[in-house]
Amino acid sequence: MASYPIKPEQVIVITGAAGFIGSGLAGRLNAAGQTDLLLADDFSDPKKRANWENKWFALSVDREDLPGWFRSHPDQVDFVFHIGARTDTTEFDVRIFDRLNLDYSKTIWDLCTEHRIPLVYASSAATYGMGEQGYADNHEGIPSLKPLNPYGESKQAFDEWVLKQAKTPPFWAGLKFFNVYGPNEYHKGRMASVIFHAFHQIREQGKVKLFRSHHPDYKDGGQLRDFVYVKDVLDVCLFLMENKPASGIYNLGSGTARTFADLANAVFDAMHVEPVIEYIDTPEDIRDKYQYFTQAEMGKLRQAGYTGDFHSLEAGVADYVRNYLTEHVFL
Repeated sequence: MASYPIKPEQVIVITGAAGFIGSGLAGRLNAAGQTDLLLADDFSDPKKRANWENKWFALSVDREDLPGWFRSHPDQVDFVFHIGARTDTTEFDVRIFDRLNLDYSKTIWDLCTEHRIPLVYASSAATYGMGEQGYADNHEGIPSLKPLNPYGESKQAFDEWVLKQAKTPPFWAGLKFFNVYGPNEYHKGRMASVIFHAFHQIREQGKVKLFRSHHPDYKDGGQLRDFVYVKDVLDVCLFLMENKPASGIYNLGSGTARTFADLANAVFDAMHVEPVIEYIDTPEDIRDKYQYFTQAEMGKLRQAGYTGDFHSLEAGVADYVRNYLTEHVFL
C-alpha cells in the first residue's frame, strides 16, 4: 500500500476503491498528478489487492467506518466519488442491496449535502430494464423505468430518492454506467465483462462461448449492448469533477450498440486467432431478465460540455487485450 506519512489538508474520497471502476479512478487521478486520495472499501479480500496496492493515496478507510470518519473530518473532504456498490445482477437478497446500495448511498448523499461537498455517484443502465421506455436520461422519465432485478431496482430507488431531495450537494451527478469493460475487473467472476471471459476461453480452449438468443427478433450473437471502455468512463468522471456542469443524472455509455458477435470477433482479432464461436443456452435464472438491446443516449453529457472521444469496440478491446490482459497489467 502506497500512502503518505502525513495527512493532507483535503482529499478526494473514492468508495469502492478496491473494485473495478473505483480502483481505475484512483489510478487515473494518480496519472493526473493527484495523490491526495482517501480510498474506502472492504480491503480484506486478497483477490482485489492488486487493484489498490500500487496506488498512491493519503488514507484508506474501511467502507463501514467511512461515515464516521466523514462526520469527524468534513473539512478534509474536497470531492466524493461514490462508486462502491453491490453489483451482482444474479443476487436476489433485497436486504443486501438495501443496505449497501440504497441506505449507504443515502448516508453519503446526506453528508455531502450537509457539508457542501460535490458528489458523483454510480447509477446503472440496469435501471432501464428491457428498454421499454427507451434510453434517454431525462429526469421526467426516470420514475417510469422498470429494472429487471434487485440490483437494478436498488439503483433505480436511489435515483428516484435523489430527484425528490429539496437539499442537495452543491454539485452532483449520477452516472448510469452501461456495459463497462477493461482492466481491474479480474476479481468479478461471473460479473466480469464478456471480453474478459472471451480472452480466457480463447487462450484455454481456442473458442468463445456466447449465449444463444431466445428472442425471435435477434439471431444468435446478434444481441446488442452498449459496451464502453473503462478509460472513457474515467475521463468523464474527471471532466465532471473539474468542470461541474449542471447537476443531474447522466448516461455513460459509448452511444453505439454492438453485437456480442462483434465483441467476440474483436477479441479474436486482438489475439491474432481465427474466430470460433459456440452458442450455448442462456442460463434459466437470468433468461427472463436478459437485455437484448441497450444503447445510451449521450446528448445530455455532450450538452454539458463533454467533447472527449469514446473508443470504438475494436480499439478498446485491442488495448485491453494486448496491453493489460496479455501482460497481466493493472490500471
